Amino acid sequence: MATQKTKKGSPAPHTSNELLENPEAIADRLGRGETFLKENTKLVGGIIGFGILLIVGIVGFQIHKANQNKTAQGEMFQAVYYFEQDSVDFALNGDGVEPGFLEIIDEYGGTDAANLSNFYVGSIYLSKGEFQSAVDHLTNFSSSDFLVQAHAYALTGDAYLELGELDNAISYYKDAAGYKSNEFFTPKYLSKLAIAYEEAGEINQAIATYEEIENKYADAYEFSEARKQKARLEGLASSN
Repeated sequence: MATQKTKKGSPAPHTSNELLENPEAIADRLGRGETFLKENTKLVGGIIGFGILLIVGIVGFQIHKANQNKTAQGEMFQAVYYFEQDSVDFALNGDGVEPGFLEIIDEYGGTDAANLSNFYVGSIYLSKGEFQSAVDHLTNFSSSDFLVQAHAYALTGDAYLELGELDNAISYYKDAAGYKSNEFFTPKYLSKLAIAYEEAGEINQAIATYEEIENKYADAYEFSEARKQKARLEGLASSN
């Protein structure tokens, strides 16, 4: 077979083209691969086995979590009922037959039911004046639901405000007000934020927050109060 000459200045032929055109090169490559497999049978088998075990483990974990979550949601029903009836001690600790939210968190950690239980427990502790416990549970809760998540941020801000941790309160109120803003709840969260700013001595920030309510939420229940508080703070600021 005549050898094709490479013109001066032309790029050398690609290795892949050489393999396609040269059966001996293909056989050599295949031979090397076969030799590697023969010499490393245990290694290759171990890698494949590990991959299978990993996949089985992941699937098994997901099934286990799904089953746990289904069980936990069933057991959670009575605790939610007690919460709605303001029987908060039963909601927290159970009634001796059905578990409360705290047991669900301990027994089914990592499930959706345990996550939601943290929201309920945080809300209960806040109502009982146990503010640090409220923070501990509310900050362990997360949700993709814009109403519930924003509410959780606001409750966390309430707990920090009661603890006198104004920077944290401001941060969580800002999160609540900025999380998927809407005309129904955002003005309420902005009002809380303005109060926290005033408590922290940040009068101009408080004025700006009330002004945001005034400019964006004219139909909100908080509108009139925001105008009144803004005027009060502007008078306070001008007298200083």
